[in-house]
Amino acid sequence: MTSELRDAMQASNAWPFVEARKLVERVERHPSPAGVLFETGYGPSGLPHIGTFGEVARTAMVRHAFECLAPGVKTHLIAFSDDMDGLRKVPSNLPNQEMLTAHLGLPLSRVPDPFGTHESFAAHNNARLCAFLDQFGFAYEFRSSTAAYTSGAFDAALLRMLAVYDEVMDIILPTLGPERRASYSPFLPVSPKTGRVLQVPVEARDTAAGTIVFRDEDGTRTELPVTGGHVKCQWKADWALRWHALGVDYEMAGKDLIDSVTLSSRICRALGSLPPEGFNYELFLDEKGEKISKSRGNGLTIEEWLRYASPESLSLFMYAAPRKAKRLHFDVIPKTVDEYIQFLKAVHTEDPVEQLRNPVWHIHSGRPPQEDCPLSFALLLNLVSASNSEEADVLWGFIRRYDASLDPQSHPLLGRLVDYAITYYHDFVRPTKAFRAASATEALALAELRAELARLAEIRPQADGEAIQEIVYEVGKAHGFEPLRAWFQALYEVLLGQSQGPRFGSFVALYGIGATLDLIDRALAGELAGSSASVTPAGASRRD
Repeated sequence: MTSELRDAMQASNAWPFVEARKLVERVERHPSPAGVLFETGYGPSGLPHIGTFGEVARTAMVRHAFECLAPGVKTHLIAFSDDMDGLRKVPSNLPNQEMLTAHLGLPLSRVPDPFGTHESFAAHNNARLCAFLDQFGFAYEFRSSTAAYTSGAFDAALLRMLAVYDEVMDIILPTLGPERRASYSPFLPVSPKTGRVLQVPVEARDTAAGTIVFRDEDGTRTELPVTGGHVKCQWKADWALRWHALGVDYEMAGKDLIDSVTLSSRICRALGSLPPEGFNYELFLDEKGEKISKSRGNGLTIEEWLRYASPESLSLFMYAAPRKAKRLHFDVIPKTVDEYIQFLKAVHTEDPVEQLRNPVWHIHSGRPPQEDCPLSFALLLNLVSASNSEEADVLWGFIRRYDASLDPQSHPLLGRLVDYAITYYHDFVRPTKAFRAASATEALALAELRAELARLAEIRPQADGEAIQEIVYEVGKAHGFEPLRAWFQALYEVLLGQSQGPRFGSFVALYGIGATLDLIDRALAGELAGSSASVTPAGASRRD
C-alpha cells in the first residue's frame, strides 16, 4: 500500500472509514492482545429479514476499512443470536400458529420448530441466518445465547451483574413506568417447573452464594443460582452483559435503539467494561412507509431479493446512505442493480484513491471483480417485455444480434442479469402491463418516428443507440410534446404497456429497428392493447 493511498484512507469520508477511524483511536487508547471484536445481534423470534443481513454487511465493511487502517491488529466478527429469549408473541407469517401459541414464554431454543426441520424454532432461524451469511462469504463466528448461558461462558459476568445489582437498578428504574418499575429485575429466572422465562420481581438475592429468590408461576418461593442457564438477563442488561463478557469493541444498531444503547452502555460501565463503538443506522420501510417487522413479515426477505437480483446489488443497497430511511420493496431492485453495474464499470477506470469513494470497492473488500455488463437491467426488462418472451435463448438472440461478441460465458454477469430479468418480469411487470391506444397527436408522431427509423435502417442498419435517440428527440420536439418526457412516456405506454423505461434509443438498438417498426405498426393498427404479441429476434413474424 502506497503512502498516498494510506493517507487517503485516513482522510476518506466514506462512512466505513469514518467508523474505522473511531476504532483505531480506541485501540490506541486501550490496546488489547485479543485485537478488535466486532459483533452483530439477531433475535430469532421471527424469520431472518434483510435488516439482519444489512447489519452484518455493514459491520463487515467497517471491519475491512479498519483492517486497512490497522493491518497489524487482529479482528474477529461474532454473529450473536438471542435464542434464549422467551417467545412473547407468535409472528403472523409462520405456520402452526396454535402449536406456537401453546409454547409462549419458553426460550426460543426450546420452542418446537413450526416448519418441522430442526430441533427448535431458534435452531431453524439460526440455520437460515448462517446459510445466508455463508452464501455471501462473510467471515464470522456464530454464537448462541442459550449456549453462552448454559455452558457457563457468561457465569463470571452474571455474578458481576449480581454484585452491581443496585447500580443497574438505579440506571434502569428511572426509565420505566410505575407498574413495570414494581416488577423489574435485570435477571429473568427460568422456571424450574414450566421452563418459561419469567418477568417477575426478585424478592431477595445472595451475592456470596450467587443466587436470587423469586415467586414461581404457582406462587412458590424459589431460589436459583444466576449461573448455569438458570436465568437470563433483561435485554438491555443482557446486551451490556454480552459486551462485558465477550469484550465487544464495535456493534451498530438501528435508530430505534438509541436510548437502549445509552442505557446498555451505562450498565456495561457499571460492570467494569468500556462499551463498544458503533453508530445508529436508519430503519428500512415497506412499500407503505412503515417499519419492517419480523413478526409482521412485511418488507423483503433475503431470499426474495436474491430471486430477482444479485447478492452484490443487495450489498450496494446496504452500503448506500445507512443513516437515511429507505423503502425496501421490490420496485427498488432494478434501480439498485443498475447502480451496481455503473459503479462496477467506473471503479476500473479510477485510480486507487478515487476507488475509496466507490461503493463497489467496499462491497468487495477492496477487490472489485473484473466483470463487464454492457446492458442495463432496465434495458433487459424492456427487452423481455417487448419480445413478450420469457425464454433466455430468445433474449440472447436479440442480444447477439445487437453485439455478436456477447454470450453468457464471456459475460457471466450479463448472463445472470438475463435470468433475473425474466423472473422479475414474470412476477412484477407482466401482471401490470396495460397497453393504451395512441392519441391523435401521438399516432402522428409514431408514424413519423416509424418513417425516420425506416430511413435510418436503410442508411445505417447498425446505428447505435445515440443516433436513434437523437431521432426520437427530434420527432418528439417536432410534434410539440412539452415536456419532452411526455413523448417518451407515451412510447412506453403505447408500445410496451408500461409508463417508464430506459433510454428509448438504447432499447431500439438492442431490440432491433425492424422489430421496432413492426411494434409501431401493430400499435397504430390497434393490435397491441390486450394482446400477447411476440416478435422473434429477426422481427419477421408476429403472433396475434
